[in-house]
Amino acid sequence: MTERIAFQGEPGAFSHQACREAYPDMEAMPCATFESAIGAVTSGEAKLAMLPVENSLYGRVADVHHLLPESGLYIIGEHFVRVRMQLLAPKGATLSSIKTAQSHMVALGQCRKFLKQHQISPVIGADTAGSAKEIADADDPTRAAIASTLAGEIYGLEKLGADIEDADHNTTRFLTASRQKIEADRLESKSITTFVFRVRNIPAALYKAMGGFATNGVNMVKLESYMLDGKFTATQFYADIEGHPDEPKVQRALEELQFFTSYMKVLGVYPAAKDRD
Repeated sequence: MTERIAFQGEPGAFSHQACREAYPDMEAMPCATFESAIGAVTSGEAKLAMLPVENSLYGRVADVHHLLPESGLYIIGEHFVRVRMQLLAPKGATLSSIKTAQSHMVALGQCRKFLKQHQISPVIGADTAGSAKEIADADDPTRAAIASTLAGEIYGLEKLGADIEDADHNTTRFLTASRQKIEADRLESKSITTFVFRVRNIPAALYKAMGGFATNGVNMVKLESYMLDGKFTATQFYADIEGHPDEPKVQRALEELQFFTSYMKVLGVYPAAKDRD
């Protein structure tokens, strides 16, 4: 029986592309929401979930930051997808025949120059792959979608414009989550450790909590805060560091962190992706 990896979105979404690239032998399972993708793993319907956590242009995916710490799943890997936008249309359409292009609001914003150059009006859709499906069903030579090459292949659309995004560094980072706790071997590869924490209600608690990473030479590559339960006074921090908890310097930094925190939870220790840099 083929093992499944769940993702949020329609077939052809960039999350689907991430599944294919990172786990080509697994069956990609589309889900309507991030909650249902995580739920598919917790229920055993899928073995893994592929979850976008941040994009180089529009920042973090807030839903995942809130859902992952409480999901009971472990992060076992990361994968980076270079987001390349394609103008996709039904067979027979030409670039000059296209009047509108439909896609997710963020994708449309990333292709402003191309749309303006060709006098194509943007139309907001629910998402990229869903827009491609809608355009294929409509079969209208004046309407196009902006989506992935994979979406074009799945829905039988022709590519009228390739890599039309304004920025050539548009990249999304994905995390792979599993019910099974699988930690990276610190001797085999460079590791990333992801954890969440809440500081104690004392003066300069965050400053003091971070001090252990500086004094022990541990590189913190991400630190973000977000409110808990809509309370302005309840803040949780999400952090990525380079290193493995079994390394003495990381061990010391995490021990020092706990002196100034009321809660700390490691979400995963996993190999750093080769293209992280």
